[in-house]
Amino acid sequence: MAGNPKTRYNRFLLLVAGMGGLLYGVDVGIIAGALPYLEATSGLNAGQLSIVAAAVLLGSVISTLFAGTLSDWMGRKLLMAVSGALFVVSIPVIALAQGYEPLVLGRLLQGISAGLIGVVVPLYLAECLAATDRGKGTGIFQWLLTLGIVAAALVGMFFSIRVDQVAKLGDAARLFAFKDRAWRSIFWVSLPPGVLFVIGSFMVAESPRWLFRRGKKDEARAALLRSRTEHQANLELREMEEAAAAEKAKTSAGGKIKESLLRRKYVIPFVLACVILAFNQATGVNSIILYNANILLQSGLSDVQAHWGYVIFTIVNFLATIGGVVLVDRKGRKFLLTAGTGGIIVSLVCTGFLFHQRESLRVDARNAVQAIVNSEQMVRLTYDGNTAEKLLSEVKSGTQPGGGPTSLVVIYSYGDFRAATKAVRSDDRGSTPIDITRESCVPANRVVAFFSNPFGDLEAAQRAPLRIENALITPVPGQSVGWVVALTLFVFMAFYAVGPGVCVWLALSELMPTRIRSNGMSIALLLNQAVATGIAGIFLPTVGKYGYATMFWAFAGCTVIYFLTAAVFLPETRGKTLEEIEAHFEGREDSHLAPA
Repeated sequence: MAGNPKTRYNRFLLLVAGMGGLLYGVDVGIIAGALPYLEATSGLNAGQLSIVAAAVLLGSVISTLFAGTLSDWMGRKLLMAVSGALFVVSIPVIALAQGYEPLVLGRLLQGISAGLIGVVVPLYLAECLAATDRGKGTGIFQWLLTLGIVAAALVGMFFSIRVDQVAKLGDAARLFAFKDRAWRSIFWVSLPPGVLFVIGSFMVAESPRWLFRRGKKDEARAALLRSRTEHQANLELREMEEAAAAEKAKTSAGGKIKESLLRRKYVIPFVLACVILAFNQATGVNSIILYNANILLQSGLSDVQAHWGYVIFTIVNFLATIGGVVLVDRKGRKFLLTAGTGGIIVSLVCTGFLFHQRESLRVDARNAVQAIVNSEQMVRLTYDGNTAEKLLSEVKSGTQPGGGPTSLVVIYSYGDFRAATKAVRSDDRGSTPIDITRESCVPANRVVAFFSNPFGDLEAAQRAPLRIENALITPVPGQSVGWVVALTLFVFMAFYAVGPGVCVWLALSELMPTRIRSNGMSIALLLNQAVATGIAGIFLPTVGKYGYATMFWAFAGCTVIYFLTAAVFLPETRGKTLEEIEAHFEGREDSHLAPA
């Protein structure tokens, strides 16, 4: 019975860390459900809405860059509490906002919170949990992260159904008021997990390894004893002392810190972690989640079917993550990453093939669309069956789409700046007209212009004529093909969740040696987010011009590199203490790790 308090504490620690994952998932998914109603009621233009949606990415990048340094300075426990408090503060800032600036500020705070959580929670779990529980602990973080995405999708679906009910009453003023209340309510719903995470952060012990490196050996031992037996605590404390003594011996004999950081024990795990974190995003997972409804719409499903497909997609992610949590400490990280990336490659190739069958028939009606550009260098086009037929009649091509519904994507530019419209289907009666304006393409200021195209001439673009680069008309498959595409994406999500979804956080925290763990994790996660942001930025223009097949096959190609890294170079770290993992990369004989 003596072990019961330790068991309860371990469960509580996992719950608190899991709440951090839940917040991270809510940060990722909440804007998708709120954005349509925010767009309808806020009076913000397309550029402002894009900044509101993307501000969370900017905040996350900024905080990720400094998260390692902050966690070393403040401690893991306090930084977790701060990250949760920032999320809590962001909710009323957004939900009570009456203008553009508060919305951007609130989303920035959410991004800063997410960036800190993404570094400090996996770091805290790696340093606090015993080797036998570390995989399960980090898996629960990912599991509740997926639950946050599911919750955000379900909340969005709930308000979507309610909005549809109000719309049927035919009262425009009432519908406007309800949409305004809907997006604010979506954010309010996410407040309780943040409050619970802050409270829980103050109730757990500080990281024993952080305490030890600060010279607080007795406090480190006390922190270990909250979750371990006395024998286990003494054993890990002795390993910390031996690792610290070995490090001191190698750096005290005239060695410079810069030179010591170039030893293989630091370089190899750091490079491995960076490769895994970068190619984890190169699977396309974030963009596939973000644009899931769009993908399913273009695969042949109706609007309602596509949104339900997205809900099922998030549920598959959630359920498959449970499998990853169960298997990660039984089968090991290397096995799950290898199996997961292998399944991802097959599913992406199949998805690309399904799209290629129709996209090979697409035609370009750019000359016909260029001809309707007005004197103000703008285009407003309602794409329906009649418009599709008229545009196709003006295209001189040997291949023509069949008589079924089609989709249209227009890629256009003003000077050095390029943009793409969303794909619009000819059979979608509820779609809004395609509006091509200078404001939707040319950045509002030099700062935004630099990130859009650092070599672009903003002043010239503000005067340049509208150029239609492509107006691609693609036949839309039937619903049966759409559900097959949905199935391949469900398979993709299942393999991702079981393998990379769970193991990526372990790779981030386990591979890094103690001395560089916090800052190394910050750099690797920053690289991860940079790849995610880059892919999200090029996704719509790329699929608009080259098709979904090209994008999915590119993701599959990147995942091949991920697969080889996991299968050939990654050592198995299951059941090993952080000090044993560090010894392995240093080449010491006492590491006891399976070979890479």
